[in-house]
Amino acid sequence: MTKAHNPDSTAGLGKYLVSGPPFLFLLLMFAAPAVITVIASFSYPGEFGGLAPLITSDPNTLHGVTLETYQFFFSDFIYIEIFIKSILMASCTTLICLSLAYPLALLIARSPSRRRDILVLLVILPFASNFLIRIYAWMIVLGPQSALSLLINGMLKLFGLAPVHLLFSSFAVLIALVYVHLPFMVLPLYTNLEKHDPNLLDAAQDLGANAWQRFWRVTFPLSLPGVFAGTALVFIPALGMFAIPEILGGTGDMLIGNLIKEQYLVTRDWPFGATLSIMLTIAVLLIAWLTAKLGARRGSYV
Repeated sequence: MTKAHNPDSTAGLGKYLVSGPPFLFLLLMFAAPAVITVIASFSYPGEFGGLAPLITSDPNTLHGVTLETYQFFFSDFIYIEIFIKSILMASCTTLICLSLAYPLALLIARSPSRRRDILVLLVILPFASNFLIRIYAWMIVLGPQSALSLLINGMLKLFGLAPVHLLFSSFAVLIALVYVHLPFMVLPLYTNLEKHDPNLLDAAQDLGANAWQRFWRVTFPLSLPGVFAGTALVFIPALGMFAIPEILGGTGDMLIGNLIKEQYLVTRDWPFGATLSIMLTIAVLLIAWLTAKLGARRGSYV
């Protein structure tokens, strides 16, 4: 007699074959490094950098776990100041991106369907070039002999003001952060605005609402999920960005990402670098949780 085929076993095997590789990838590439970083944050630094071994044969050698890096982080205000500066820079980047992206996304969403694909393509077109090339291009745009610098300093000279240096400043960092992250705000907003029912605006107009009232009472509340999604997509990477401040910033424009990089690659204080990474991760998780909470609460009201 032939053995009966069990469809449940085949379905279970297929489920593991489909979900197994992504699970292993996340385990090896995300969970394991996170655990290693947490362990490193409670370790002592090595004699020549890196990490000291947890167990040694020499009783005079520091080993085991310690809270020194966390105590050092909270005891020295300069690191808290850099953290706050990073949050403020990411917040300014997010607000500017939102103010620029919302009208652009609304324009694309209300354009004829045959033009939307071209407009969306123009938004994502900068991704076709290398990230560092685009950042170095801003060094030319903001350089002291660039047309923009000459124009601004020429206008300042007319009013008797001293010239300004656009490059290697907080202004240059902010401009580049907005430039890099602007598409990440436009795309979720456009995806949301495209789905709005135009009959709702017609109904509001029939009830006597003007254009401003129709926007604030119909369009904007319905677009809040897109606003929250774009805010998360812009704020979180901007908070940990280190390449832009490194290239375009001055000596006083170090952000938390630059500080983490310095600890790992320059001073080789891996435990403190791991502690800074943990604090940054906690901040990002709290912001992501708050954004999801606000989005869910607003979605329940709409």
